Amino acid sequence: MNLSDAVRTKLRAVSTATLTTVLMKRGLRNVFIRGIHKINPQAPRLVGPAFTLRYIPAREDIDHLGVFSDLNHPQRRAIEECPQGAVLVIDSRKDHSAASAGGILITRLFKRGAAGVVTDGGFRDTPDIASLPFAAYHAAPSAPTNLVRHHALDINQPIGCGDVPVYPGDLMVGDDEGVVVIPAAMAEEVANEAFEQTVFEDFVEERVRAGQGIFGLYPPNEGTAAEFAVWRKEKGR
Repeated sequence: MNLSDAVRTKLRAVSTATLTTVLMKRGLRNVFIRGIHKINPQAPRLVGPAFTLRYIPAREDIDHLGVFSDLNHPQRRAIEECPQGAVLVIDSRKDHSAASAGGILITRLFKRGAAGVVTDGGFRDTPDIASLPFAAYHAAPSAPTNLVRHHALDINQPIGCGDVPVYPGDLMVGDDEGVVVIPAAMAEEVANEAFEQTVFEDFVEERVRAGQGIFGLYPPNEGTAAEFAVWRKEKGR
């Protein structure tokens, strides 16, 4: 999908917590990928459309080291075909007993201009990945190669990641809490509302830190709404 700079900027400024609330207003409750974290805490925020890779359980007669010589191997194709600015999202069935990918492939994604990579499994070579300024999310480090547990089946098809449905083109947004999935069709409206909610909650947090109670503040009554309008104008928000 074509993601405007304005939408990207707004999504980088809002938390996954705020996004889950905005999505809940639209009836979507299962949008937060559970059990994963960012390998490099200093890496940039994650924002980009999903490009997917799906694993099924490995089988010993067909999952051997020789498969990597096949130029059509889905894992290798996913690394080389993930578009610039997109997020590679890997369905590893929440199995981190073998790696979903390793440092060389993640570095290649980074050098190709991907926005990040997300799996509900694990990565290997995590010390190397942690040195990259790249948003890579996983459940836990795993040294064994993917072939021990995973068979790469297909790319850019609907998948499940951490029990959350992910369709190609859905917006992936990640912060220090985790990753949320926004359906592509509502990405712009969700970004706009989440940004507005964030501005208001910045005002609320400032008041709470100053000692004000939450009744009439969060949610706001008419007086608070008027005070917020003045505050926003003064802050240029």
